[in-house]
Amino acid sequence: MKQIVCMSWGPAYGAEYVNRLYSMVARNITPPFRFVCLTDRASGIRDEVDCYACPELPVPPPRCNRPWRKVTLWGEQLSGLERGNALFIDLDVVITGSIDPFFEYEPERSFVVIRNWTQPDKRIGNTSVYRFRVGSHPYLLSNLIANHPEVFAKFPNSQTYISESINEMTFWPDEWCRSFKVHCIPKGLKRYFVEPALPEGTRIVAFPGLPNPPDAAAGRWPAPWYKRLYKQVRPARWVSEHWR
Repeated sequence: MKQIVCMSWGPAYGAEYVNRLYSMVARNITPPFRFVCLTDRASGIRDEVDCYACPELPVPPPRCNRPWRKVTLWGEQLSGLERGNALFIDLDVVITGSIDPFFEYEPERSFVVIRNWTQPDKRIGNTSVYRFRVGSHPYLLSNLIANHPEVFAKFPNSQTYISESINEMTFWPDEWCRSFKVHCIPKGLKRYFVEPALPEGTRIVAFPGLPNPPDAAAGRWPAPWYKRLYKQVRPARWVSEHWR
């Protein structure tokens, strides 16, 4: 049984994002599979999704409700997930190819993650898409809870904390996971005239920050007026094709 898990809390990404992610997974996976959403509001989420309470991170606000909350996935137990491998996928992604290989790639590894696109020469993972073995590295969560002032002072985000603290990390093949801003949007003035491309071999496109998938599909890049000169993007028709 393939296990897929996502997290949804707060107002940023609603039920629509969970439902679309489920739909993309279902079209691009060989059954059987389970889709688990850890959330603080299950209303509007389709019945095929198994919803459980989103684990809380017992550290002071605002970090308790920022991406640091994803570190709770490293607890010894997780509601709705069985022991074994699970594939975590962020809500703001577009799946463009089969995700079966994410379960087959080096199955003995307990943590496989995207190589950080902006710092490829450093040992930093991007946790938009990663496979982990449930309960395999509980010290990541316990250390964060016990020593959060020091951890927050040292690490700018949870990705760098996990990358430096975990005792085993493997990267996906680079072509499997791409960044919309880094790999798809044309460089320079071309972005005004040329549609964003979908690189060959891509299975998942991540959208960290802005634009989000619906913005990319419509050719919008939400930004302050003083940044709109260079934050431009043409409508990406392939996003509409896959993000549904």
